[in-house]
Amino acid sequence: ATDSAAVAARDVDQGQKVFNANCATCHPGGQNVIIPEKVLEKEALEQYLRRGRSEESVIRQVTNGRNIMPAFGGRLDDESIANVAAYVIKSSEEGWN
Repeated sequence: ATDSAAVAARDVDQGQKVFNANCATCHPGGQNVIIPEKVLEKEALEQYLRRGRSEESVIRQVTNGRNIMPAFGGRLDDESIANVAAYVIKSSEEGWN
């Protein structure tokens, strides 16, 4: 479960802009062009993210990378990564458009 207040405190619109500029090449519309089963949908995030589907798990994945996914910790600041995480969690709940 996500903390709705924490998600609301993040800038989801800014997260979408950062996602589109940095993540959408491999994850267009929440999909995954490299490993098709590891999409950014609710069930897949719960299954594949370490510690399950949460903003914290997305922040960790984006910051540190894992397997073929590169780390963005040196490229994006903490606020941008947190906003991306909020956008990913919100989109996984409401549907990618």
